[in-house]
Amino acid sequence: MYKILVSDPLSEEGLKLLKDRKDIDLTFKTKMTKEELLVEIPKYHVLLVRSETKVTKEIINAAANLKIIGRAGVGVDNVDIDAASKKGIIVMNTPEGNTISTAELSFAMLMSLARNIPQADISLKSKKWERKLFTGVELKGKILGVVGLGRIGFEVAKRARAFEIKVIAYDPFISVEKAEGIGIKLVELEEIFTSSDFITVHTPLTAQTKNIIDENSLAKMKPSVRIINCARGGIIKEDALYEALKNKKIAGAALDVYENEPPLESKLLELDNCIVTPHLGASTIEAQQNVAVDIIKQVLDALFECKIVNAINVSCVDPSLLKELSPYLDLAEKMGLFEGQLSEGHIKNIEIMYSGEIAHYNVKPITTAFIKGFLQPILKDTVNFVNAPFIAKEREIKIIEQKTTEVTDFTNMISVMIETDKVKRYISGSLLDKKLPRIVKIEDYVVDIVPSGNLLLCYNVDKPGLIGKLGTLFGNNNINIAGMRYGRKEKGGLALSLFMIDTELSLEVLNKIKEIDGINTVKTITL
Repeated sequence: MYKILVSDPLSEEGLKLLKDRKDIDLTFKTKMTKEELLVEIPKYHVLLVRSETKVTKEIINAAANLKIIGRAGVGVDNVDIDAASKKGIIVMNTPEGNTISTAELSFAMLMSLARNIPQADISLKSKKWERKLFTGVELKGKILGVVGLGRIGFEVAKRARAFEIKVIAYDPFISVEKAEGIGIKLVELEEIFTSSDFITVHTPLTAQTKNIIDENSLAKMKPSVRIINCARGGIIKEDALYEALKNKKIAGAALDVYENEPPLESKLLELDNCIVTPHLGASTIEAQQNVAVDIIKQVLDALFECKIVNAINVSCVDPSLLKELSPYLDLAEKMGLFEGQLSEGHIKNIEIMYSGEIAHYNVKPITTAFIKGFLQPILKDTVNFVNAPFIAKEREIKIIEQKTTEVTDFTNMISVMIETDKVKRYISGSLLDKKLPRIVKIEDYVVDIVPSGNLLLCYNVDKPGLIGKLGTLFGNNNINIAGMRYGRKEKGGLALSLFMIDTELSLEVLNKIKEIDGINTVKTITL
């Protein structure tokens, strides 16, 4: 008998799957305070939530019997994944349940912007007849720029093409061949900003996508451009958007998500050329049914069939091998996460070579861990240990595995080559004492990095005083250096500097680093 607590509203179609089972003890109790949940949670094996319940570290530590946390939806920002993982609690989500509903809302926003539908509705209901005031634009022949060509972005693009709109897209994690095969031209982000008549964003909120539309990008856009965001608040810098809309630097915007929700104090609500809705992306009858049914089926499969689907924090590995493979899974995922934040260009191939002792294992789960980590910076909660290989295949990223028992510099080694349409990148990792993950090589530079925390990577000229300038800059901005690695190929040539720091760097500090003479490339990495 498993005890399941549903702490947020779920559709009746999903709950029906639980109500008639004699092996499930179901409790439906919503709008609990933190204190009430702390008292309740020790009784249950499964907790089902949407976005209202905050499953904090404190809640998880109090959950003496909890096996699964199920999130009916995509985002798991309300769940402490690390705390759950440390307690061995599986965290699941439903990454596909609201794909169509969000895509359709995005396209409805696009059409509303083109024809001023909400504004005309308000006008006529105010007993006014202002036809000339609401002259719109046709969609045929216009250019739609899609930022993020995942499932939702693809569905929006498909609908746009039916309206004879030309679609261009920016997504470094999809192959050029895949995009062209569905009639979409892949371009750089700069061209999205300069060429598009409409721009729609479909990426998770990450360090790379935060404020991707800001003062600088808005200044490059056509005065006639219209922007849509039904993805995540924070992708667009709202103060900059407000100024651009207010001063008619761009024609319009339509937002379903915001930096702070509810956005009741936002100045954007004052503007006639900004359409706003209260986070309705998943608010259709079908989407609510889909995510509830999906998460409950996944939970039942995990409890009774030992089948784990859409797990955020669990790899599907034979339990008898998990203890031995676990350090390799962690290493591979961190290597993927590292490279995913450095990627340049559109991905074509990923070649993974396993050498030494690791070659004796079934390496498929380890490859999956690398792919998950690699895709995570752009796909965030929508990629997991189960679907990572399928997403790579869907995006026509070719994965090549090779194994050799030959021992080189280390008794076990994972070496990866990532080929894009621009560059080839190399990274190698190993386990020290068969349990401590290390990144040991980046390109041709030998390093020794613990893959965790905040890192700053610089390619710089090998010359006296440069590292001292960096150290002074860190000190002046109260940034503590936890460790440093330095590699060079030859005296006075190009060198690699890696700093392990205790805090994330602000954009202001990053810009100051880029201004230091001799520094060619600067990248921030969070592991």
